[in-house]
Amino acid sequence: MEKVQISLEFTPNPNTLKFVVNTRFMERGTANFLSASQAQGKSALAEGLFKVPGVSAVMIGPNFITITKAVDGDWDVVAEQVPQTVEKHLEAALPVFSPDYDPAGPATVSSKPEDQEIEKKIREILDNEIRPAVAMDGGDITFGKYEDGVVYLSLQGACSSCPSSTATLKIGVETRIKELIPEVKEVVQF
Repeated sequence: MEKVQISLEFTPNPNTLKFVVNTRFMERGTANFLSASQAQGKSALAEGLFKVPGVSAVMIGPNFITITKAVDGDWDVVAEQVPQTVEKHLEAALPVFSPDYDPAGPATVSSKPEDQEIEKKIREILDNEIRPAVAMDGGDITFGKYEDGVVYLSLQGACSSCPSSTATLKIGVETRIKELIPEVKEVVQF
Protein backbone atom coordinates (compact mmCIF):
# COMPACT_ATOMS: atom_id res chain seq x y z
CA MET A 1 0.00 0.00 0.00
CA GLU A 2 1.22 3.46 -0.92
CA LYS A 3 2.05 5.76 2.00
CA VAL A 4 -0.77 8.18 2.75
CA GLN A 5 0.12 11.75 1.84
CA ILE A 6 -2.04 14.65 2.94
CA SER A 7 -1.57 18.29 2.07
CA LEU A 8 -3.40 21.23 3.56
CA GLU A 9 -4.97 23.91 1.39
CA PHE A 10 -6.68 27.08 2.50
CA THR A 11 -10.10 27.92 1.07
CA PRO A 12 -11.85 31.26 0.52
CA ASN A 13 -13.94 30.41 3.60
CA PRO A 14 -12.02 31.38 6.76
CA ASN A 15 -13.80 28.63 8.73
CA THR A 16 -12.90 25.80 6.36
CA LEU A 17 -9.73 23.92 5.42
CA LYS A 18 -9.25 21.46 2.57
CA PHE A 19 -7.09 18.37 3.06
CA VAL A 20 -5.99 16.81 -0.25
CA VAL A 21 -5.23 13.09 0.03
CA ASN A 22 -3.38 10.83 -2.43
CA THR A 23 -6.33 8.39 -2.25
CA ARG A 24 -9.55 8.14 -4.27
CA PHE A 25 -12.55 8.13 -1.94
CA MET A 26 -15.10 8.15 -4.77
CA GLU A 27 -15.17 8.72 -8.51
CA ARG A 28 -17.29 11.88 -8.43
CA GLY A 29 -19.50 13.96 -6.22
CA THR A 30 -19.22 14.48 -2.49
CA ALA A 31 -20.59 13.24 0.79
CA ASN A 32 -21.52 16.15 3.02
CA PHE A 33 -22.07 15.65 6.74
CA LEU A 34 -23.17 18.64 8.82
CA SER A 35 -23.14 16.72 12.11
CA ALA A 36 -21.78 13.56 13.68
CA SER A 37 -25.28 12.07 13.71
CA GLN A 38 -25.56 12.54 9.91
CA ALA A 39 -22.33 10.59 9.43
CA GLN A 40 -23.30 7.75 11.77
CA GLY A 41 -23.61 4.47 9.93
CA LYS A 42 -22.67 6.09 6.61
CA SER A 43 -18.98 6.90 6.95
CA ALA A 44 -16.66 5.63 9.67
CA LEU A 45 -14.03 8.11 8.48
CA ALA A 46 -16.39 11.06 8.91
CA GLU A 47 -17.46 9.72 12.31
CA GLY A 48 -13.79 9.67 13.36
CA LEU A 49 -13.24 13.21 12.08
CA PHE A 50 -16.15 14.51 14.15
CA LYS A 51 -14.29 13.25 17.24
CA VAL A 52 -11.58 15.84 16.56
CA PRO A 53 -12.29 18.78 18.90
CA GLY A 54 -13.62 21.77 16.96
CA VAL A 55 -14.86 19.95 13.84
CA SER A 56 -18.42 21.03 12.97
CA ALA A 57 -18.81 19.69 9.40
CA VAL A 58 -17.07 17.15 7.15
CA MET A 59 -17.30 16.90 3.38
CA ILE A 60 -15.56 14.03 1.60
CA GLY A 61 -14.80 14.60 -2.08
CA PRO A 62 -13.14 12.43 -4.71
CA ASN A 63 -9.63 12.99 -3.29
CA PHE A 64 -10.08 15.59 -0.58
CA ILE A 65 -11.76 16.24 2.74
CA THR A 66 -13.10 19.65 3.66
CA ILE A 67 -13.35 20.41 7.36
CA THR A 68 -15.41 23.25 8.78
CA LYS A 69 -14.37 24.44 12.21
CA ALA A 70 -16.81 25.33 14.97
CA VAL A 71 -16.68 28.89 16.27
CA ASP A 72 -14.96 27.74 19.46
CA GLY A 73 -12.63 25.32 17.64
CA ASP A 74 -8.86 25.74 17.47
CA TRP A 75 -7.26 25.60 14.01
CA ASP A 76 -4.01 24.26 15.45
CA VAL A 77 -5.82 21.25 16.94
CA VAL A 78 -7.89 20.65 13.78
CA ALA A 79 -4.90 21.01 11.42
CA GLU A 80 -2.88 18.53 13.49
CA GLN A 81 -5.51 15.91 14.36
CA VAL A 82 -7.48 15.70 11.09
CA PRO A 83 -4.52 14.40 9.02
CA GLN A 84 -3.61 11.97 11.82
CA THR A 85 -7.18 10.64 11.89
CA VAL A 86 -7.33 10.25 8.10
CA GLU A 87 -3.92 8.59 7.91
CA LYS A 88 -4.73 6.14 10.73
CA HIS A 89 -8.07 5.23 9.08
CA LEU A 90 -6.59 4.68 5.61
CA GLU A 91 -3.50 2.82 6.80
CA ALA A 92 -5.78 0.41 8.68
CA ALA A 93 -7.46 -0.22 5.28
CA LEU A 94 -10.86 0.60 6.74
CA PRO A 95 -13.65 1.50 4.29
CA VAL A 96 -14.47 5.19 3.97
CA PHE A 97 -18.19 4.56 3.44
CA SER A 98 -20.55 1.85 4.65
CA PRO A 99 -21.37 -0.66 1.89
CA ASP A 100 -25.05 0.31 1.81
CA TYR A 101 -24.41 4.08 1.69
CA ASP A 102 -24.44 5.86 -1.68
CA PRO A 103 -22.99 9.39 -1.34
CA ALA A 104 -24.70 10.47 -4.57
CA GLY A 105 -28.12 9.49 -3.26
CA PRO A 106 -31.10 8.94 -5.51
CA ALA A 107 -31.34 11.25 -8.53
CA THR A 108 -34.40 13.43 -8.66
CA VAL A 109 -36.05 13.87 -12.02
CA SER A 110 -38.86 16.24 -12.90
CA SER A 111 -42.25 14.76 -13.57
CA LYS A 112 -42.73 17.22 -16.43
CA PRO A 113 -41.24 15.79 -19.65
CA GLU A 114 -40.45 19.29 -20.96
CA ASP A 115 -38.34 20.00 -17.87
CA GLN A 116 -36.36 16.76 -18.03
CA GLU A 117 -34.23 17.95 -20.95
CA ILE A 118 -33.51 21.25 -19.17
CA GLU A 119 -32.54 19.35 -16.00
CA LYS A 120 -30.20 17.18 -18.04
CA LYS A 121 -28.49 20.30 -19.47
CA ILE A 122 -28.23 21.88 -15.99
CA ARG A 123 -26.61 18.72 -14.58
CA GLU A 124 -24.13 18.62 -17.50
CA ILE A 125 -23.09 22.25 -16.90
CA LEU A 126 -22.74 21.60 -13.18
CA ASP A 127 -20.74 18.39 -13.62
CA ASN A 128 -18.49 19.57 -16.45
CA GLU A 129 -17.83 23.22 -15.58
CA ILE A 130 -19.03 24.39 -12.19
CA ARG A 131 -18.45 21.51 -9.76
CA PRO A 132 -14.77 21.05 -10.74
CA ALA A 133 -14.13 24.77 -10.18
CA VAL A 134 -15.95 24.79 -6.83
CA ALA A 135 -14.11 21.63 -5.73
CA MET A 136 -10.79 23.44 -6.17
CA ASP A 137 -11.88 25.65 -3.26
CA GLY A 138 -12.95 22.68 -1.12
CA GLY A 139 -16.65 22.87 -1.89
CA ASP A 140 -19.38 21.34 -3.97
CA ILE A 141 -22.62 22.41 -5.55
CA THR A 142 -25.45 19.96 -6.05
CA PHE A 143 -28.63 20.07 -8.05
CA GLY A 144 -31.87 20.10 -6.10
CA LYS A 145 -34.61 20.67 -8.64
CA TYR A 146 -35.79 22.78 -11.56
CA GLU A 147 -39.23 24.31 -11.29
CA ASP A 148 -40.95 27.15 -13.17
CA GLY A 149 -37.67 28.54 -14.54
CA VAL A 150 -35.92 28.43 -11.15
CA VAL A 151 -32.91 26.19 -10.50
CA TYR A 152 -32.47 25.11 -6.87
CA LEU A 153 -28.89 24.30 -5.91
CA SER A 154 -27.12 23.48 -2.66
CA LEU A 155 -23.67 24.83 -1.83
CA GLN A 156 -21.66 22.46 0.38
CA GLY A 157 -18.31 22.23 2.12
CA ALA A 158 -16.23 25.39 2.02
CA CYS A 159 -18.89 27.06 -0.12
CA SER A 160 -21.81 26.58 2.26
CA SER A 161 -20.86 29.35 4.67
CA CYS A 162 -18.30 31.26 2.64
CA PRO A 163 -18.67 35.05 2.68
CA SER A 164 -18.58 35.06 -1.13
CA SER A 165 -21.09 32.20 -1.63
CA THR A 166 -23.92 34.51 -2.71
CA ALA A 167 -21.68 36.14 -5.31
CA THR A 168 -20.51 32.72 -6.51
CA LEU A 169 -24.09 31.54 -6.90
CA LYS A 170 -25.54 34.67 -8.51
CA ILE A 171 -22.66 36.08 -10.53
CA GLY A 172 -20.87 32.91 -11.51
CA VAL A 173 -23.32 30.01 -11.56
CA GLU A 174 -26.54 31.82 -12.44
CA THR A 175 -24.90 33.83 -15.22
CA ARG A 176 -23.37 30.72 -16.82
CA ILE A 177 -26.52 28.60 -16.63
CA LYS A 178 -28.76 31.41 -17.97
CA GLU A 179 -26.26 31.99 -20.78
CA LEU A 180 -26.53 28.36 -21.93
CA ILE A 181 -30.18 27.67 -21.04
CA PRO A 182 -32.50 30.61 -21.82
CA GLU A 183 -35.45 28.93 -20.03
CA VAL A 184 -33.72 29.49 -16.67
CA LYS A 185 -34.88 32.69 -14.97
CA GLU A 186 -33.06 32.38 -11.65
CA VAL A 187 -30.71 30.22 -9.58
CA VAL A 188 -31.30 30.02 -5.83
CA GLN A 189 -29.83 28.21 -2.84
CA PHE A 190 -32.04 25.58 -1.22
